[in-house]
This record gives sequence, C-alpha cells and structure tokens, in this order.
Amino acid sequence: MTEADDLLPEGLEDRLPQEAERITRAMRACLDVLASHGYARVRPPLVEFEKSLAGRMDGVQPRRMFRFVDPSSLRTLALRSDITPQIGRIAATSLAAAPRPLRLAYCGETTLIKADQLEPARERLQLGAELIGADTVAAAGEVVAIAVEALAVAGLTGISVDFTLPDLVDTLAVEAMPLAPDQVDAVRRELDMKDAGGLKEAGGEAYLPLLYATGAFDEAVAKLQAIDAGGALASRITGLKAIAARIGARARITLDPTERHGFEYQSWFGFTLFAEGLRGTLGRGGTYLIKGSEEAATGFSLYVDQLAQALGDAALCNTLYLPSGHDAAAAAQLRADGWRTIAQIGDGEDPRALGCTHVLDGAKPLAI
Repeated sequence: MTEADDLLPEGLEDRLPQEAERITRAMRACLDVLASHGYARVRPPLVEFEKSLAGRMDGVQPRRMFRFVDPSSLRTLALRSDITPQIGRIAATSLAAAPRPLRLAYCGETTLIKADQLEPARERLQLGAELIGADTVAAAGEVVAIAVEALAVAGLTGISVDFTLPDLVDTLAVEAMPLAPDQVDAVRRELDMKDAGGLKEAGGEAYLPLLYATGAFDEAVAKLQAIDAGGALASRITGLKAIAARIGARARITLDPTERHGFEYQSWFGFTLFAEGLRGTLGRGGTYLIKGSEEAATGFSLYVDQLAQALGDAALCNTLYLPSGHDAAAAAQLRADGWRTIAQIGDGEDPRALGCTHVLDGAKPLAI
C-alpha cells in the first residue's frame, strides 16, 4: 500500500531495473567514447559553496539551486544544477598547471528547484566533455564530432545537430548593425521568439533577415552569408562550414543563428543535439569563458536519462541460474566469460521467473 509520504516530489522519479539498465548502458557507451578520444574523467562533489557554483559561468542562476547553510563553515552550500562550472573550477585550480588543451570528462546527478515545461525533470544524469584552453574552430569541430559519435555508439539513430551563434546580436550591435545598449536585450528576445513585428518595434528592423536564415544547414548558411554585415559574419560562417564538414553525413545539420534557449554562458558557437524517436533536447554544447581564470573552453553535456528513453531493453540472455551446491569454479569462469548469474538461496525458486535463461548443470549451462 502506498502512503502519501511514499510519493515522490514533482519532477523526480524512481528508475526501475529495466530503465536503470538502459541508462547504465548508455552512460558506459558514452564514457567509453570520451575516454577513447583522450578525455580523462573527473568526479566533482554533488555539493559546493554556492558562490563557487554560481561564479564560474555567466548566466548560472543560484535561484534554481537547492541551497542550505553548511553547519561547519556557516557558508551557503548548493546542490549543483550543472556540472560544467565545477569542471571550470577544477581546471582553474587543481589542474591549473596541467598542459593545455586539457580534456576532461564527467558524469553525475544534477538537481533543480524548479524545471520548465520543455524539460520538466528536476533531477538529471549529466554526462559531458570539456576541452579547456581552446575555443577555436578545430576545438568546436572535435567536440561536436565526439558528441555525435557518443550518441551513435549509445544506440541512437537519426541524430541531428542544430548550430547557433549565441553572442551574434551583441557582436553585430557594436558596429555592423548598431543598437543602443538598452535595445540589445529586447532585440535578442524578439529574435529568440521569432517575432518580426516585435523586432521592428524594438528597433531591430535591420535584424529581420536573421529570422529567415534558419533550417537545413546549406540553405540557412547561404541566407546568412547574403546578409550585409560589413564582413562581421564572414569568419563565423567559415567556422560553421568547417565544423559541419567535420561532422559530414553522420548527422543532419541545421542552423538557427539567433537561438539562445539553454545557451546562458556560451560565446560565439553553440549546438543542440536531437535524435529520432525522442522529443526534446538530448544535450547542448559550445564555446564559453571560465570566469576567474578567464580561460576559453569548448564542451558539451548530454542528458543520459533522456537519451536512454530511445534505447530498447537489453535482451534477456546469458543469465545463468546456479542451484545450491553448484560448481563455484565453473560459475566464476562463466562470469568471466560474460555470463550473468543468479544463485539459489531458497527452496521453491523458479529460475524463469527470476529472469534466468539457463541453469548450471555440472560445469555447463543448459537452456531452460
């Protein structure tokens, strides 16, 4: 019987065996890809001082974090809502003297006080990679390519990547398409909402062509290239083309140069990951600056809980029932060979009901 106190808070849920297995398989597959490309895993703590978590990246919002007072230091602690700022802290402190570029990987739980309608989960398993010390086109190309590879190896199909230029308005507003300081936020907001009328009212009529430079990459980048911005877009367009060439046919590529949702701290380049059969975002990445050390970096984060939804349940195979008095040495060898074993601990057990496909007969498994 379920009591009221047994119910979980909104946005939180248990992961039962089959789903937990899918998540674990996806996590292992992605981490193996990152390791194979030279990204060394680190494990920052779940809790840190609030000031540290909120101070390493622009746009990190402390009000979204669970916060409480540390009884030892009497300072405010917070549960992390994003692991990327922690990687920035590690790079700027413990690994400050490590050779650059520094490649780090991570995986861990994150929590939010309140989620949004697009992403209602308040707890997520975040996995990612950060390339510290570079935000070049080459670095961006490596990071996007590895993110796509990780999703493919995890078992996802129909992968697509949507490129964006998070600081595009700020860059154009300086000279190419001048805006007064008090107009920038309004123009950025209307572009993000894709509101042509609102954009005109905000004084951003010159930015209207950007609304239509979206869609499939080749067509959208051609429209972006046609916008007269005094050469301000030339280097970015060249960079986008180089990154797209690095991905090739491994993913469908689209472009939305003014998209800013989820790109609170990214600088000149950002990307969002999607896959066939899944609603919503699987992950995001891009270039950014680590505050304090003022070091450039490029990275991505995947939401493993989300991507695991597209994976089928693992086939029930090689699960071996070990009767009482079984040959322990034979069972150990079979486990070393990849079998999963379940040992009998009581009378009347049904091996099939326990998920077994074979039973150990002497030193050999027999199908049941």
